[in-house]
Amino acid sequence: MSICAVVQLTFPRVVNVTVTDDTLTVDLEDGRTVSVPIGWYPRLAHGTPAERAHFEISGAGYGIHWPDLDEDIGVDGLLLGKKSTESPASFKRWLEQRKQRSSP
Repeated sequence: MSICAVVQLTFPRVVNVTVTDDTLTVDLEDGRTVSVPIGWYPRLAHGTPAERAHFEISGAGYGIHWPDLDEDIGVDGLLLGKKSTESPASFKRWLEQRKQRSSP
């Protein structure tokens, strides 16, 4: 006879987000604070301070969305230490579009 157990993980919700030139720091409802290098998320790294400060807690509290940068980061990825999975080609296209929008 075999026994199969199902384990369901639940992640804590985001309560606060701080982005500096070096670090993304997320405070969670269970009291933990997770800090990762901003370089893990190139769109955040290339954003202005105003763009970084303009975020929404999304996904019922389990994610963060930066509308100006089209960036989404989930609590699960932060806790698992996952960096951005955006391809270099996609990031390059994003940077080019960004430069075109800011040109006179």
